[in-house]
Amino acid sequence: MHTHGETAWEDRVAALWDDTAVGDDERIARMRDLASVAPHPALGAFELGGAFDSGGREADAHERYAAATAAGLATVDPDRAARMVVQHASTLRNLGRVDEAIAMLRDAPNHPSTGAAPRVFLALALHSAGRVDEALRVAIEAVEPTLPRYNRSVRAYAAALTDTRSR
Repeated sequence: MHTHGETAWEDRVAALWDDTAVGDDERIARMRDLASVAPHPALGAFELGGAFDSGGREADAHERYAAATAAGLATVDPDRAARMVVQHASTLRNLGRVDEAIAMLRDAPNHPSTGAAPRVFLALALHSAGRVDEALRVAIEAVEPTLPRYNRSVRAYAAALTDTRSR
């Protein structure tokens, strides 16, 4: 249960993200202010990391995401922690640290706040690593449960992409 102060902070963060008129630099500056008064340091670090990430400042985002992890985001806010895995791994991929991104995404928790996103971003990271058959397989397997039919065939075709015995 959030206290009144926590709820007000959450509302201000949500309003900042929802404001499409705010440019990247202004969002970062305003988020830096919000991060400094966050109910927990992990929350502030995560949100500031997201602002840097959104603004194309991946190195700064990586620092904040690492700080959020170190400050215990997984314990403080499991929803944000699940989202951070996707965001941080994407940042690492953009920084050219593809193997770290792949490892992070393979270990990503199943969580309702991210759905199939970790698998989709894993496919992108595998593609960046030049592992295109594996990337396509992961992407297909991420989407397969949502298909109204053809599931068995799609699973078999996806498996065949990386099954060396069928080549």
